[in-house]
Amino acid sequence: MAYTVVTGAAGFIGSCMVNKLNNKGITGIIVVDDFGNPLKNHNLDYKAITGHVHRDEFCNWLQKHHQKVAAVYHLGARTDTTEFNVEIFDRLNLNYSKQVWEACTLYHIPLIYASSAATYGMGEQGYSDDHAMVEKLHPLNPYGESKNDFDKWVLKQEKTPPFWAGMKFFNVYGPNEYHKGRMASVILHAFKQIQVTRRVKLFRSHRPGFADGMQLRDFIYVKDVVDVLFFMMHQQPESGLYNLGTGKARAFLHLANAVFHALEIPEMIDFVDTPLDIRDKYQYFTEADMGKLTESAGYPTPFYTLEEGVYEYVTEFLAEKKYY
Repeated sequence: MAYTVVTGAAGFIGSCMVNKLNNKGITGIIVVDDFGNPLKNHNLDYKAITGHVHRDEFCNWLQKHHQKVAAVYHLGARTDTTEFNVEIFDRLNLNYSKQVWEACTLYHIPLIYASSAATYGMGEQGYSDDHAMVEKLHPLNPYGESKNDFDKWVLKQEKTPPFWAGMKFFNVYGPNEYHKGRMASVILHAFKQIQVTRRVKLFRSHRPGFADGMQLRDFIYVKDVVDVLFFMMHQQPESGLYNLGTGKARAFLHLANAVFHALEIPEMIDFVDTPLDIRDKYQYFTEADMGKLTESAGYPTPFYTLEEGVYEYVTEFLAEKKYY
C-alpha cells in the first residue's frame, strides 16, 4: 500500500484533507501532528487512517518508510496571527518546513505545502502569486513573515521535489475548526454569539473609506480548499506558488447576514472597536488573483459562493455539532 502523508492532520484543514482522501477511496494515510489537544484530535474520529506519527518523529519516520510514500500534504503550522514570539514560528513554520522540503527532495516525493495570504500584508503590492512579487511583500506579523520567508527560501532552491506547490490560503472557513478559539472563523464566532444573544458583534471600521462591517476578505470554504489540493497533487501542473481563494472579496457584514439567514433569525449587528493589539495590522481588503490556478493550472470547478458555503457550514455542521 502506498502512503499519503498529511501533516497538521488533526487541525482544521488537515483533517478535512484526510476526509477528502477517504472520500476518494484513499485509506493508506499517515497522519502527522503533535496530538496534544484532545478537542483537536476529535477531528480525526471515524476516519480511515493507517498510522499516526508525532511531528517531532516525522523526518525519522520518513527516512525509514519513504519508499512507500506517494505524496506529502504539509499542512501543519503555527497559525496564530496574534503570536509574536518569532522563535516559535522559526521552529514550527520555517525550519520544520525546510526539513520536510529537503526530505521530499531527497526521496523524490511530491509535496504540497500551506503558505498563506498573510504574506501579502496590507496588499500594497496587490495579491498576485507571481514569483517575482515574493521578495517585495511586507507581511504584518511574525506568522505571515514565517510563511513568506519559507516561500522565498523555496524559490531559491535548485533541488526540489519532483512536483511541489505552495498554496497561499486566503480566509478559510468550515467544519473542524472547533478547537481554534480566537483564531476560528468569524462564522463560528457569529454562530456562537447568535445562539446566546441573537446578535453578532463585528469590528468597527477605523479607516476612512470603509463603512463599519465593510472590511473585505476573500473567504473560501474548506471543501473547496481540499478539492483544489487533491486536484493539484493528482494533476501536477507546473510547480510553484498558487493563490487559493475565490477571487471575490466579500464584506464581514455579508458573512454575518449569511449566518443569520442560515439560522432564520433577524439580523441584529453591533459594532465594536477593533482590539488595539491588532488594529494597526488589520487588513481591510484581500482578494486572490486566481488566474494561475484556474487558467494556467486548469482547475475547472466553480467555488462555493459565500452564501452557499456559510449555509452548508451552519446548517449541516454547526447546528448539528458535526465534524467533516
